[in-house]
Amino acid sequence: MLENVLMNSVFHMSAVMPAVLPFLIRLTAVPDIAVRSDLVELLVVAAELSLPVDADDERQVLLFGKDSDHPEREWCRAAFAAHASALRALLEDGALPDGLISVDDRVRLLRAVKPQRCPS
Repeated sequence: MLENVLMNSVFHMSAVMPAVLPFLIRLTAVPDIAVRSDLVELLVVAAELSLPVDADDERQVLLFGKDSDHPEREWCRAAFAAHASALRALLEDGALPDGLISVDDRVRLLRAVKPQRCPS
């Protein structure tokens, strides 16, 4: 399964994820792809896990590790930023089936395009 290659664990992405993100974004835009909802889920997970970890938040550091130990987060943020127009176009597509991308998931994906920095 694709998830096994892209995820090291529930809280950690594989170093491969940043390289795959541009393809996931483009594939998710294909209307008749059978696994579209699964691809959206992967994008949302990547968006959430790519957010910077607040180094002063012991719980966050314990769960997700320090950003310095996980450069794939920054690489994913760069991939989301580089493909922001494609992701925004997907999110603004009026032809998306209802329920494919929830309101919360839209917010997560848009936040990945332009994440807020956590204090370090």
